[in-house]
Amino acid sequence: MQNRDSIIAAFTRLGNFLRQFPEGTRSSDAAIVALNEEHYSGFSSMLEREHISNPWFTRDAVLLALHGISLMLEEKILRAWLGRYTPVHEGGKSRTVGLVMAGNIPLVGFHDLLCVLITGHSVLAKASSKDDRLIRKIADLIMALEPSLAGRIRFTGEPLKGIDAVIATGSNNSARYFEYYFRDIPHIIRKNRNGVAVLTGNESGSALAGIGKDIFSFFGLGCRNVTKLYIPEKYDLKVLLRVLDSYLPLSQHHKYSNNVEYQRTIYLMNKIPILDNGVLLLKEDTQIASPVGVVFYERYSEIEEVLLQLESLSEQIQCVVSTSSGIPGALGPGTTQEPMPWDYADGVDTIRFLNELS
Repeated sequence: MQNRDSIIAAFTRLGNFLRQFPEGTRSSDAAIVALNEEHYSGFSSMLEREHISNPWFTRDAVLLALHGISLMLEEKILRAWLGRYTPVHEGGKSRTVGLVMAGNIPLVGFHDLLCVLITGHSVLAKASSKDDRLIRKIADLIMALEPSLAGRIRFTGEPLKGIDAVIATGSNNSARYFEYYFRDIPHIIRKNRNGVAVLTGNESGSALAGIGKDIFSFFGLGCRNVTKLYIPEKYDLKVLLRVLDSYLPLSQHHKYSNNVEYQRTIYLMNKIPILDNGVLLLKEDTQIASPVGVVFYERYSEIEEVLLQLESLSEQIQCVVSTSSGIPGALGPGTTQEPMPWDYADGVDTIRFLNELS
C-alpha cells in the first residue's frame, strides 16, 4: 500500500498549487514550478470557462472552493487530522470505494476523494454532470504529483459496479434509492443538510457581514450555507438586511435573480409576508431548508429554546453559526465555507469508515 507520507506530500503540493488562483499569485517554489509549467495556464483557462458549462460555477464561486480546499491541504492540518487515528489504514488490504458525487457547488466531492486515497484505497467515481470537469482535472493533478496513484483513480458514467464500499451524496429522495441499491455493501449515504445561524442582537457589523457570506457564498447552494436564522423576539431584521445590501450585485446573475423573482411572486400571490431587499427574501418559517434566494427565520425568547430545537433538528443541520458562547460548537460568522478535513459531512467519520473496510 502507498506510503502515507508520500500521499500527504502530494496533497500538500496540490494545495500549494491551488492556492495560487484565489490569491492571484504564481509560486516560485521549486516544488510547484514544474507543475505550473504544465498545468497553470490550462487550469486558469478552465476557471474562466466553467460558468459556460454551469452558470452557478462563476469564477468567484470556483475560487472560493479552491481557497477552502487549499486550507485543508496544509501539511500541518493533514498530519493533525490523520494523527487522530490509530492506526491510519496502512498495510491493510486496499478496497475499491465508489463515490457518487454531488454537483451543487464546485468540487464538493473532493473531500471524499482525499479520504479514500489517503487511507490507501482506490476510487471509482461517478461525478455529477454539473461538476465533472473540475474534479477530473484535480484528479489529473493528483496523478501528476504522485504517479503511483494513477491506477487508483477512475471515473465512470455508468452505474457503479464491482465496488467494495460506497460513499454517495445526494438529495433526500436519491438517498432512498442509494440505500436500496447499495444495501449489500458498506456505505455512507448523505442527505440534504443546511447551515443555521443564531443571532443574539449584539452582533457587530463585521459579524453580520460574515453571516451574509455564510448565506450568499455559492448562491446559497451548499450544505454549509445558512438557510435559517434564529433571532430574538425584538430583533429588527432590517438591521441585517441593510448589511446584506452589499450583495445586490448578485441580482445581475440571471439564474439567481430568476429564483428570487419566482419565490417573490409566489409569496406575493399568496399574501405571505416577507422582507425583501432586492437580492434576498426573509420569510418567517419553522423549516430549516429554504429555497434559493430565501432565508427562513424564527424568533426566540430564551436561548435554551434554540438549543432544544437544534438538538431535535440535528439530522437536518450541517453547521451552526453564532457569536454566542451559549451555542456549543458554533462557528464564527463568515467561516462556514472553510471546513477542516475533520469536519465531516453529516457528522459521519469518513476515515473511520474507510479504515474499517479491510
